[in-house]
Amino acid sequence: MLDVSRVQKELVECNRDKGISGVSIVHDGRSDLSHLSGTITGPVGTPYEGGTFQIDICLPSGYPFEPPKMQFITKVWHPNISSQNGAICLDILKDQWSPALTLKTALLSLQALLSAPEPDDPQDAVVAQQYLRDYPTFVATARYWTEVFAKRTSVGIEEKVQKLVEMGFPEDLVRNTLESVNGDENMALEKLCSG
Repeated sequence: MLDVSRVQKELVECNRDKGISGVSIVHDGRSDLSHLSGTITGPVGTPYEGGTFQIDICLPSGYPFEPPKMQFITKVWHPNISSQNGAICLDILKDQWSPALTLKTALLSLQALLSAPEPDDPQDAVVAQQYLRDYPTFVATARYWTEVFAKRTSVGIEEKVQKLVEMGFPEDLVRNTLESVNGDENMALEKLCSG
């Protein structure tokens, strides 16, 4: 049975200093406390700097004796995070979990992972190979993905249309797609690329 009072206490604790730590957790209010949404900011001095990354958090009924299941919602280019589905390769989310750890320490560990990738134990082999063989391209790609997927820019609709048209998409399709996703440039780009 999920320890609800502990989870509530952890939420308060995690959000108390989010301006300093760069991590926070929100409860959507729809479900019980077993499904949460975390946010981490990209560490300074990394290609992820300036980005805000959304993390899906599912708590098993055995939490805190079982690790939380975490997955990146925001697309991120990193050797230990799947560029396809956001799955994370991190020991404390698997066999190194301890009930003494908290959701906040798990999010801080993810933030640390962004600062110090471990390409020898990858979740995404393609990214790990690029990291090891062509580091400048890895940094450029990670920075670009942060720009495109992790930064919420307040750019006007015309600038968004212009940017997407410059990528080679037809203007009428771009306008319709942006409209269908309420002007979210990242979602529009994903739809255009998958369409």
